[in-house]
Amino acid sequence: MNKQNRRIFLQTSAAAALAAPFSKAAAAKSQPVFDASLAESLRVGQSASHVAANEGKKPLRLGLIIGIGKDPDASMAKVRDLGLPTSQVFVDELEMELVGKLRQALEKHQIEATSLVVGGPGKEVWDFYQGPLTIGLVPRETRAARIAHIKKASDFAKQCGIQAVQTHCGFIPENPNDPVYKETIVAMKEVVGYCKNNGQNFRYETGQETPITLVRAIQDVGLDNQGVNFDLANLILYGKANPVDAIELLGPYVQGIHAKDGLFPTDPRNLGKEVPIGKGKVDFPRIIERLKQLNYQGAVTIEREISGPQQVADVQEAKAYLEKLIG
Repeated sequence: MNKQNRRIFLQTSAAAALAAPFSKAAAAKSQPVFDASLAESLRVGQSASHVAANEGKKPLRLGLIIGIGKDPDASMAKVRDLGLPTSQVFVDELEMELVGKLRQALEKHQIEATSLVVGGPGKEVWDFYQGPLTIGLVPRETRAARIAHIKKASDFAKQCGIQAVQTHCGFIPENPNDPVYKETIVAMKEVVGYCKNNGQNFRYETGQETPITLVRAIQDVGLDNQGVNFDLANLILYGKANPVDAIELLGPYVQGIHAKDGLFPTDPRNLGKEVPIGKGKVDFPRIIERLKQLNYQGAVTIEREISGPQQVADVQEAKAYLEKLIG
């Protein structure tokens, strides 16, 4: 899975949704001065648009990340059948004819779409060697096409009434003096600004970068509609941080959660192994407790990156496990 092209995986899993009880679609593996007023506006779940998105809704409500393929109704039915009220929606082909179908499916099954997840276009390899060359906005060769794709995704999300766009930006350089870092900040600012003009938050999915690098990038972009989709397992799979420690740094920016578990990498070429929730290194009781302390108001979105009946069983077990912790 770590080496598989993400888009191919998502297309496959979306197609499988039509035959199986459940389909998953998600990541596998996402100004120089940051003043106090901007920092305050980015407190956990406290940006204006994020407050509006969560107003009157249960904090820490569960969800599922899923690809809609060509049949949004079938995908949203899977989410509802699992008893989950929210979903992060991955759309591979941003065809405007899907807008009406997705809106109808969300309304019919009473699913709240908490974000639109976007990746590509082009090859993406989820490992330590090809990953820096292929993922997100960092690679120069695909940067322009991906900026255009994210803008198109923002327009698509606006038509669907989805208030956040989410992606991996890639292996953002640790060194802020690196020319590629500076170029990436310019690219990020362009897409974040576009989403802002569309009334949306832009969410960075954690994974390829250290938490301090992501915070630095957010501050250097300097816009007030930025947030983080805190993928608990990705921090471990990429060997970047322990999420219990990372939440102390990323907490003020968290607008989404990927409930996923994993093991630290032991092979320097490949990511760590994703495992069922409760079988890896993520300390979910401490994370959920900290989110409550931080007054996190958003969703907790389950992600399990396998296919078939075992995937369904693992999601059901994750739901039961998380419900006990959330209360």
